[in-house]
Amino acid sequence: MSAQERRAELVSAAFRVVAARGVAAASVRAICAEASMALASFHYVFATRDELMAELVSVVVEAERHAMLPDLTPGETFRDTVRLGLERYLQHLRSDPQREKAMLELTQYALRTPGLEVVASTQYERYCVLAQDALATAAERWDMTWTMPVDQIARILVVVTDGVTLSWLVTRDDAAAARALDFTADSVVGLAVAA
Repeated sequence: MSAQERRAELVSAAFRVVAARGVAAASVRAICAEASMALASFHYVFATRDELMAELVSVVVEAERHAMLPDLTPGETFRDTVRLGLERYLQHLRSDPQREKAMLELTQYALRTPGLEVVASTQYERYCVLAQDALATAAERWDMTWTMPVDQIARILVVVTDGVTLSWLVTRDDAAAARALDFTADSVVGLAVAA
């Protein structure tokens, strides 16, 4: 197994451990056991457990980027495009709730662990960049201009999706999540004008 394959398998194993038992249970030993690897294999590709946790956040955020970017089809409106991006996020959440629970726990863990605060701030900066890219892509394709800086709209979008995520994880109420995303799409579209 190559170092790259070993690294990817350890990240996957870490995710499974965190999702099933929480960050506190995700010791190097537990992660290696989940990956069916010797402990020495871990230190061959990661210097520390914290490095692995940072990589785990990066991998999950990148997967979310692919899930959220709008896939435009002919005949859609600008509002439909924004709403589709939000719907894709909700579908991504519903497809693997354990992933989102793990991400929420990783965020809290990073905030509570001295020296790891940067993992949480990096995670949220990536979320904001992802939202900003999606908003910019939608506006460009529909020849729209934002009436306020797109990075500010992106931050608002991240706040909303965080709320929808936590609420849905608690209630599993698809209709309530859809209503929140409809309201969000309407609000976001109201911040754009034809270029």
